[in-house]
Amino acid sequence: GPEVYRISFVFPNNDKYDGECIRTPDGALERHGDGVHTTPNGITYTGNWKNDKMNGFGRLEHPSGAVYEGEFKDNMFHGLGTYSFPNGAKYIGNFNENKLEGEGEFIDTQGLEWSGTFHYTAAPGLKLKLEM
Repeated sequence: GPEVYRISFVFPNNDKYDGECIRTPDGALERHGDGVHTTPNGITYTGNWKNDKMNGFGRLEHPSGAVYEGEFKDNMFHGLGTYSFPNGAKYIGNFNENKLEGEGEFIDTQGLEWSGTFHYTAAPGLKLKLEM
C-alpha cells in the first residue's frame, strides 16, 4: 500500500490536522489513518480517517459540551454511536447519515432511560426502561 506519513498541517482557515496521511497518485496529501483535527472555534475530532474524511471510529467534541463517540462515514455520524448533549442527556444507538435512526436508548437529564426505535430524531413508542 501507499506510504503513510505523519504530518502537522494548518489549513488556510486555521483548522489544524495532526496525524497520518498518504499521498494520492496525483501527489496530493490526504488524511488517512489516525489523526486529530481541530478548528479555531473549538471543535475537535480524534479518530480514523480515510479518503480525507472522517471514516471509521472517532470522537467529535464541540465547544458547547456536545460529544459524539462512535462510527463515522464520510464526515457523518453513521453506525453505532453515543451522542452526549450539552445538558447531560445522552443517546446511545444507531445513526444514519447524522440522524438518529434505528434501535436506541435515550437517557434524559434526570437519568431516566428510554428505549425504542428512533427515526430521524422522532421516537414513536418510546418506553421508559425501569431497572427492577
